[in-house]
Amino acid sequence: MEDADDIRSWFVERFADYWQTGGASRIEGRIAGYLLVDESGGVSADELARALGTSRGSVSTYTRRLVARGFVQRVRRTGERAHFFVMADDVWGGFLDIEEEYLRSQRALAEEALARVNPESAAHVRVENMRDYMGWLLDNRKLGAEWKRFKAARDDERG
Repeated sequence: MEDADDIRSWFVERFADYWQTGGASRIEGRIAGYLLVDESGGVSADELARALGTSRGSVSTYTRRLVARGFVQRVRRTGERAHFFVMADDVWGGFLDIEEEYLRSQRALAEEALARVNPESAAHVRVENMRDYMGWLLDNRKLGAEWKRFKAARDDERG
């Protein structure tokens, strides 16, 4: 049986492979993968740098990006000066909320642009399609509710 450190190393590298294929930085993927399987309740930037064999500067840069995108949370511990990084238990479901906020802001931007763009122009058609597409996605979204229903059923089965 593999020990926890071997499993973590394997997972972190595999997760980083997939993360990088999406166009993101490999080190960012390694940080996200590490936090995904971390059991400590929070990891400092120094700990991440040591564990992943990277610079403290890289950790700082990429944890900021992960926090900004809602993938990672920065937390404080009582009596500690350093920040610690954790991943929410349901980071994936949180993306649905972030995506909805994005869709709403893009639809509002399109509404504002439509008031300024020549209604006879090709740009007007493109921006109108943007607005209507964002609205259509918002009106037809069931993923968030379905995910919550799925998790509740799964958790009920576990007892």
